Amino acid sequence: MSEWMLELKGVSASYGAIQALQGVSLRVRQGAIVALLGSNGAGKSTTLNAISHLIEPSAGEIMFDGEPIRRLRSDEIVRRGLVQVPEGREVFKDMSVRENLELGAYLRRARAEIAQDLDRVFQTFPRLKERSEQKASTLSGGEQQMLAIGRALMARPRMILLDEPSMGLSPLLVEQIFETIQRLNREQGLTILLVEQDVRLALRLASHAYILENGELSLEGPSDRLLTDPAVRRAYLGV
Repeated sequence: MSEWMLELKGVSASYGAIQALQGVSLRVRQGAIVALLGSNGAGKSTTLNAISHLIEPSAGEIMFDGEPIRRLRSDEIVRRGLVQVPEGREVFKDMSVRENLELGAYLRRARAEIAQDLDRVFQTFPRLKERSEQKASTLSGGEQQMLAIGRALMARPRMILLDEPSMGLSPLLVEQIFETIQRLNREQGLTILLVEQDVRLALRLASHAYILENGELSLEGPSDRLLTDPAVRRAYLGV
């Protein structure tokens, strides 16, 4: 097993004629929380989509647990234990909470294990158990974010790509979601690559961070060092 759960080596990607990523290289150590930061349009979500093969990288290599995955289909990547929680939650709103969660296990066949994992998700997010038969469209934004994370957990991932989990949520709900993320990492050893608009919060949660500007990495380092970096404080922390 590799020391690095995820490695990107010189990854580039385009949307038509628009170059979205240019030679991005980053590494996520097994069991770590790493933040990927930057302004809107910097290429953060594109990076996650390239890892999950929701878009086709034009160059570079992507390694997961020491094995190349750049040319694998998205479902094959999920089967290996790498799951993305997309920006905007993207839950199936006409389906119930329970049905959404069960869809997260669509690649699995062991029904007893799936039932155990469903119970575990309900323990992690008691509010989802209370609303298990409701349509996802009736949930609040925070509850939908819980559902999106819970759905990812139903795949039994070893690593999760989290895209803007705080978007549109109240400060209280953001705090609850981030406490859960930290607990999943600490108690279950879940490796996490986090894209987050709240830079201060992300740097406090992560051990290491990368900063993207215009599709290229501009800065990286331990989170505590970046929190005190003058350029980061000016550009992202309003100091």
